[in-house]
Parts: sequence; structure tokens; C-alpha cells
Amino acid sequence: MIIDRLYNNVKNKGPVCAGLDTQLGFLPGYLVEKSWTPGEKIFEFNRRIIDEIKEEVGCFKVQIACYEALGLDGMQAFAKTVAYARNAGCVVISDVKRGDIASTAKQYAQGHFTGDFETDIITVNAYMGEDAISPYYEYLNEREKGLFVLVKTSNPSGVDFQDRNVDGMTLYERMAEKVSAWGEGFIGESGFSSIGAVAGCTYPEEFERVRALMPHTFFLIPGYGAQGGTGEDVARFFKDGICGVVNSSRGLICAFKSKTEGKDYVKYVFDAVTAMKEDIAKSM
Repeated sequence: MIIDRLYNNVKNKGPVCAGLDTQLGFLPGYLVEKSWTPGEKIFEFNRRIIDEIKEEVGCFKVQIACYEALGLDGMQAFAKTVAYARNAGCVVISDVKRGDIASTAKQYAQGHFTGDFETDIITVNAYMGEDAISPYYEYLNEREKGLFVLVKTSNPSGVDFQDRNVDGMTLYERMAEKVSAWGEGFIGESGFSSIGAVAGCTYPEEFERVRALMPHTFFLIPGYGAQGGTGEDVARFFKDGICGVVNSSRGLICAFKSKTEGKDYVKYVFDAVTAMKEDIAKSM
């Protein structure tokens, strides 16, 4: 199962998820100057990063919005980036946050678990209930795919709804219970389900409440670095053992800024990944 691959990667390589949320403004000068399309430049930027850090990260996450903004050229870069990382043996999370009725979700499932945009795991929004999730189930076992369902997000205004009281529990706790129940039929040898959850490290106390409700759930943990999360925050998540992967995007892929405009930008990305791993490890 895909969750077992991801869990083993995290055990062997560390808990860093490198976010390839690449925008044109992130590129070094030598790429900006090339007479390539924007998508070609972005793919080259991503390709060299993947080659440099693939043995140091648990997985890659590719945020589709950064590519959709560039139209067809950008979506070609998205498809090529996902395929390149997967062909290199890496687990790839496509951050697409889909959430719609069953008939539409079925099309999203086909679109991201087969064909040009095939990936390993996608993020989904379950606000519409299990109808928005169940069309993906057939792919979890048959094609070894996975989901990360939004539970407690890292953005400040997430509290507007997620912290609302619903019959004595917060909405995010109610969501945690549901996601855990949905995942019971997809538990791998690692003891974790292929239906995981998104819970931001900017809310460590809330995470502890979520973790207690989701004993078989593996987490995608955003919020480290640029959003304010620290290694100490993450360490609290892992006090009972590794139970997730920690995402950083800008903090890693923009680490070369103000240092170089050349091809050696990947060295600074590598150094940032190493520093992140050390920051998490020293707090555990």
C-alpha cells in the first residue's frame, strides 16, 4: 500500500516533504534569462531539485494551483514534474484539495489516479461528507493510491469554522473522527491507513487532540518554516513515534535567494533540507 511506502521512506530518509509549489518569481536568474516557455523553466527548476534531494526527503508535494495559473504550459510542467519524481522512485502528493459530489469526485479520481496527471496521493476536502471521498476508495487498494483529508489546517482563519462547537466537540474533532472511521478499511502493514489527514504544525495543542482521535492515521503536516512552525512544534507530534510527514515549500525551494542566481541553487536547497531535518531531530 502507498502508506507503507511513505512510512518507510520517512523512517529511512526523514520526515521532510519538499513542496514543489513553484512560481516564476522563485526561479534563479540563469533560468529566467532562457528563451524557454514558463513551464519549461519551471520543470527544469523542479527536475534539478528532485535529483538533488530525492534521497533526503520522505516525499514531494506539488501544489497544482501554481501550475494551473500558467495555463496549458503550466499544466504540462505539472504533469512532467509529477511523472519525473515518481519515475525516480519518489512518493508524490498532488495538492489539489478536491471536494465535490460523488459523480464529480469520480472524475477527479480518474483524473489524478490515472492518465497524464497520475500521482500517488492527493489532498481532498471532505466538507461535503463521505460522498466526496468514497469515489476514491476503489483506487486505494486496486492501484495503491492514497488520500490526505483536510482536518485542522495551518492558515490563521481556519479557526473561523474548524473551531466551532458541534455538540460538545469542535468541528475539526468531528472531522477527525469521520476520517479515522473512513480509513479503517485501508490500513497497511505499517499500522497506518491510506486515508491520512492534514493537520498543521502551527496548532500543536490541537494536533494532540486530533492524534488521540486518529490512532491509525498518518499526517501531512504543513506550516513549518515560512508559516511559523518549528522543529519543537513538530517534535510534539512525534513524541509517540513517527506519524506523519512535514511539508515545507518556500523555505526549501527558495533557500538560494540572495545567495546565487546560477545552477548551484540546488546546493542551497539541499542545505535547507538538511537543516530542517536537523531542526526536527534535535527537538525529538
